[in-house]
Amino acid sequence: MKKAYLGVDIGSISTKGVILDEDNNILASKYIWTEGNPIGAVKNLIGELEQQIDTSKIKIVSIGTTGSARKLIGVVLNASVVKNEITAHAIGTTSIYPDVRTIFEIGGQDSKIILIEDGIVVDYAMNTLCAAGTGSFLSSQAKRLGLEVEEFGELALKSKKPTNIAARCTVFAESDLVHKAQIGHKKEDIVAGLCKAVVTNYLNNVGKGKKIMAPIVFQGGVSKNVGVIKSFEDITGQKVLVDPNSHLMGAIGVAILARKSGQEIEFDFNIANIEFKTKGVECHKCANNCEIICIYRGKYLIDAWGNKCDNGAIPIKNH
Repeated sequence: MKKAYLGVDIGSISTKGVILDEDNNILASKYIWTEGNPIGAVKNLIGELEQQIDTSKIKIVSIGTTGSARKLIGVVLNASVVKNEITAHAIGTTSIYPDVRTIFEIGGQDSKIILIEDGIVVDYAMNTLCAAGTGSFLSSQAKRLGLEVEEFGELALKSKKPTNIAARCTVFAESDLVHKAQIGHKKEDIVAGLCKAVVTNYLNNVGKGKKIMAPIVFQGGVSKNVGVIKSFEDITGQKVLVDPNSHLMGAIGVAILARKSGQEIEFDFNIANIEFKTKGVECHKCANNCEIICIYRGKYLIDAWGNKCDNGAIPIKNH
């Protein structure tokens, strides 16, 4: 039986999963929408990954989770490793580009920059407050222009003179876009301007004060947009690398960490058919009034967190 390692990156917009062998080769991968239901998304993900491998020859022996719902999904999957996105993305990227110095990452609702020296993260920043530098911003503007977001990149490349779009926040950018369209700017120029606005917002906020060094690797869902790639290259004056699996880099990284942990667990793909549910309980045993999140597998409580003191600790008797 061949050993394999599962990495899951569960975010607010998308859920990514990979199965790696012991040499970091991808045996299976999948990218799906979270749709506000991380447990349901992961169940679907596991079912999709199972279809891509021969389970009579390949055995998942360790699991890692990352992303905004990493702790919840780590409990559901009995993960060996639960790591933050910065670590997971850095490990995944350096496994393919060992000399990388700067990682640009733009997802659906957040973005981050990671600076690396000699394979070690030396600085990073994240932006989760303004959507103007994220994929959701581009998606909403595509809809406003009557376009599919997948058309954005190629259309932007046709522009000879990108429209200047106010990039400092979503509200200003949207009103500026409407104004520019009304006074007759070409659609390809507006689209190119939007791509430039995303990059400008990202560099002025997430990348503010950071020393951007090549090689630069761009990842996350927005890295599939060639218009944004071109804007990054135009503004930084550097070549920007995009891996074919850039959208999976967090999952790849945490799968590698699971392998390196040496902690092997029992895993059954049948987990997709097990009922998991969460329940919020407010503790009134002290002035903190903590909201405790309880995780159940069937009728059994398997984990709980959220308490700020021992008064709110819930004993796990059926883990």
